[in-house]
Amino acid sequence: MDFIRQELDDLRKSNLFRQLRTMDGPQAARTVIDGKPMLLLASNSYLGLNTHPSIVAAMIKAIERYGTGAGGSRLTTGNYLVHEELETTIARFKKTEAAIVFNTGYMANLGVIAALTAAEDIVFSDEFNHASIIDGCRLTKARVVIYRHNDMDDLERLVGENQARRKFIITDGVFSMDGDVAPLDRIVQLAERHGAIVMVDDAHATGVLGGTGAGTTQHFGLKNRVHIQMGTLSKALASAGGYVAGSQDLIDYLRNKARSYIFSTALPPSDIAAAQAAIQVVKDEPGLRKALWKNVRYLHLGLSNLGFKLMPVESPILPVIIGDAGLSITVAQKLAQNGVFAPAIRPPTVPLCSSRIRVTVMATHTQDDLDEAIDAFGKVGSELGIV
Repeated sequence: MDFIRQELDDLRKSNLFRQLRTMDGPQAARTVIDGKPMLLLASNSYLGLNTHPSIVAAMIKAIERYGTGAGGSRLTTGNYLVHEELETTIARFKKTEAAIVFNTGYMANLGVIAALTAAEDIVFSDEFNHASIIDGCRLTKARVVIYRHNDMDDLERLVGENQARRKFIITDGVFSMDGDVAPLDRIVQLAERHGAIVMVDDAHATGVLGGTGAGTTQHFGLKNRVHIQMGTLSKALASAGGYVAGSQDLIDYLRNKARSYIFSTALPPSDIAAAQAAIQVVKDEPGLRKALWKNVRYLHLGLSNLGFKLMPVESPILPVIIGDAGLSITVAQKLAQNGVFAPAIRPPTVPLCSSRIRVTVMATHTQDDLDEAIDAFGKVGSELGIV
């Protein structure tokens, strides 16, 4: 098929062709990538829980009890006691009436948006929302209106101008490429004025933001004023899967209407047990979040002092803006040659001319690790004339 070859050639010429890197070690501060020991600055395991002893032990214990795989969808033979226990734990963690677990955060967004919206409705979506929200909007027959990133004046205008049976405002809590936090308090106030329903994707906030790590709703003190709280179990919680937390009616509705939930084989009990144990660790070990934020501020200051262009600190995601896609690839390659893995992020993941090195920080990085990273960035930046 010649058109495929032509598309691939175009991607290569535009510096947008993607290739896999092979890991052969844990999601830890130091691991092995493509056979080489690396300092890892690219993991979404913000609290470093992938190797936490109690979480590993919980997963092993579940495998010994239940074996591998779930054997069916949740509505047939795949609903285990551990699934129900985790949903109860998530609801308590998020201070909601109930919760439901999906196989991935992507599937949660697809299932929720498609199940809740119809042709008579409007979805207002932040222009920088995650691809799973964008694709969920594509599956719905509702009209989709895009508002400028975190621009509350633009959102207020659009919500006021557009009439519909139901209005939904959907936003990331922490935006995965810029690392900034949505002004969820202002979004909720705006929604309440206009009778809109609010959904937040807390994938990158769960375990990180809020007094107990419960996410952006807790961070802003909004309690039950956010109607739909979605998140993942695969980032700070170091397992697999996604969830939605909200009212009992919402969860009952999704269990009956969300196709990505109904028609998927359930997550293995071992993954569920690991997530359950991870939430307990998040509650019991607040020092992990303190260590994470200390590391975030230290690395941000170090890279800023070198002269790199960074955004203000709002999350463990620290994008180092390079601009050109080809130059970003070169920076990432040279960092890897210096033993630091931090990948280049290019369009269409980010807007044109905003290619970057997406640095993520973990609670388990030591100061020596971060100093090594700063030294590598300084060496590469100087070599390439960036700083």
